[in-house]
Amino acid sequence: MRQWFICSALLFLFASSLQATIFGGVRGVVRDPNGAPLPGMRVTLGDASSSGGRSAVTDANGRFQFAAVPIGTYRLIAAGRQLASAPAAVDVASGATVDVTLTAAPAPVAENITVAAPAVPLADVRSPSTQTTVSRTDIAQTPGAERSNSVAMITRFVPGSYVVHDQLHVRGGHQVDWLIDGVPVPNTNIAGNVGPQFDPKDVDVLEVQRGGYSAEYGDRTYAVFNVVPRTGWDRDRQADVVASYGSQRTTDDQFRLGDHSERLAWYASVNGNRTDQGLETPIPRAIHDAANGVGAFATIVAQPSTADQLRFAGSWRQDRYDIPNDEELDAQDVRDRQRESDAFVNVSWVRLLSKSALLTVSPFFHQNRADFEGGADDPISATDRRRSRYAGVQATLAGTFGRNEARGGAFAFVQRDDAAFALRSADVSLAQQERLRGRVGAVFAEDAVDVAPWLTLRGGVRLTRFSGTVTETAASPRLGATARLPWRSIVVRASYGRYYQAPPLSTISGPLLELALQQGFGFLPLRGERDRQSEAGVFVPLGRWSADAAVFRTEARNFFDHDVLGNSNIFFPLTIDRVHIRGVEMTLRSPMTAAGAQAHLAYSHQKVEGEGAVVGGLTDFTPPEEGRFLLDHDQRDTLTAGVTFHLPRAAWFGVDLQYGSGFLEGDGPGHLPPHTTFDVAAGTTVKMWSLKLSATNLANKRYLLDESNTFGGTHFAEPRQVIAQVGYRFRY
Repeated sequence: MRQWFICSALLFLFASSLQATIFGGVRGVVRDPNGAPLPGMRVTLGDASSSGGRSAVTDANGRFQFAAVPIGTYRLIAAGRQLASAPAAVDVASGATVDVTLTAAPAPVAENITVAAPAVPLADVRSPSTQTTVSRTDIAQTPGAERSNSVAMITRFVPGSYVVHDQLHVRGGHQVDWLIDGVPVPNTNIAGNVGPQFDPKDVDVLEVQRGGYSAEYGDRTYAVFNVVPRTGWDRDRQADVVASYGSQRTTDDQFRLGDHSERLAWYASVNGNRTDQGLETPIPRAIHDAANGVGAFATIVAQPSTADQLRFAGSWRQDRYDIPNDEELDAQDVRDRQRESDAFVNVSWVRLLSKSALLTVSPFFHQNRADFEGGADDPISATDRRRSRYAGVQATLAGTFGRNEARGGAFAFVQRDDAAFALRSADVSLAQQERLRGRVGAVFAEDAVDVAPWLTLRGGVRLTRFSGTVTETAASPRLGATARLPWRSIVVRASYGRYYQAPPLSTISGPLLELALQQGFGFLPLRGERDRQSEAGVFVPLGRWSADAAVFRTEARNFFDHDVLGNSNIFFPLTIDRVHIRGVEMTLRSPMTAAGAQAHLAYSHQKVEGEGAVVGGLTDFTPPEEGRFLLDHDQRDTLTAGVTFHLPRAAWFGVDLQYGSGFLEGDGPGHLPPHTTFDVAAGTTVKMWSLKLSATNLANKRYLLDESNTFGGTHFAEPRQVIAQVGYRFRY
């Protein structure tokens, strides 16, 4: 224990580490109706849903600038000298600086000046990364997206994302980075947990990047999910109670409250949920499939001075799952369960060193636990308990110098895993415990330069060292370019990057290794995954609509996947020698139309192929097939589309469509039949009350989703679920 705290302290003192930032900037100029700049005008940048905000005074050239602005939508207004501007809506993306021109005039004239709000949440048009932004309104009005155990806020808006064998997959892989307030929540385990880390009801903005990452981002090739949580800036001693009930005796309730002053905002919530259908089932009906969970979440944002900001985010969650049975297992009275818990804390100090330099330091701690418990009367009863703890720190130093935006830093954490395994049957009885240690450290440097007003080049490198069951070092160069074409404001981007993902600390030894050898298995050391990804894309504004398309190719070595030991439902990670992923994807987003409708669409066509043998983890040493083979989560075409109609009296109605061409059937090469489902939701707000009714899988199609071996083999789609929700907001 003493060594654990010493390592954490050394990391805090000596690592000036990476920040995957949640901040952008706003700058611009204030002019009079004739176009002349106006000095001495007070410009206020406030949250779109609150009355407070930050202010700045224009200089002699009428210019103003706000640095370290968190991701979100803001209201910008200028006033002074008996002049005022109309409010302008501004969307801020991480790492992007928004340029705005405000026109100030005498009050009667200013009332007639309109500033068009952006059609959709903006991405950084100078970044080569493919991006998607999901707002709290998107989450609230998407059927099923607010459920505690749901990732519909991702699968409905991010192309090529889907849930299969209870795991989220994006772009052909299931290893993704989760960040809270721009700070990573590290987790090196593969398929160890099925429960969520975040309740969607606590999310303010979800920023998704998938490919074309800068050097500051970490090791996961397939997606980076940056969660910007609710903070309380939009609350004035206000609280909410949300209660729901629906099919399969499902409940999903939450109590949240928050408040803010001029320099402090805070937000807190507690939630609980239960259902009779938790995990995907191996047969069309649910047997022994109940689930329940509780959680708590809190954020604090303090601004002790105009140059400093302190941010705290903390979460705790616990979930229990019954492992679903088929008729045969139920007849044998099998009663397997899994208990999970997850907790994290991170604190960020943001220091504005100058108008063009920003320093962020963020220590963090994350604990993750999963306990699989076989039933007392199981013919073969297995117990697998694992607890992982991560402690580290990060900071970043970023600055703008002329046409250059430079960024550099490092990232480090120490990890401790405690694992216990036991197996009991009429013929076998064994137990073993392991304590494993690991460390990850990375440094990076990057620069983006505007070589022309329309062209930005970005280049950087990330150096990573892992020390655990093996010791490895990797250098990951990142290159990218964006060109902003004058014709229709089209943005073209291209990128190339290498990525290194540290391996989990899992291993097999002692009695468990002897059992594996008896069944013809062995365990090879796990080494880190090394990927190469190239991508090209285009962003096209279509009036106030926007379309984005990308083509990508990923070549992976030591591709991380997972398997089970016999029929025990105990997971072990493995690595496949080579995996080839190719895909094309597209998104389409609309503004609010004159009829009050808003639409979105996400489409992906991809192919996921493996090649070679299992080169790490659990293996039976079967010689590899010649040529390439399809992985079990290969689905060629995935489409989601939806439209929300905003009706009079604060009412709304939405409908979503999901289409999948079908996952691999058995060992392939054929695929399961395609499937299409529809979801609907409707809601309204009446004074302090809110009402919502949602239905997912409206036609109640119980189709076969996949034939993987996770949690019992085949998996069927979830049945129709109708849920009614009521909310009440009050002041305290």
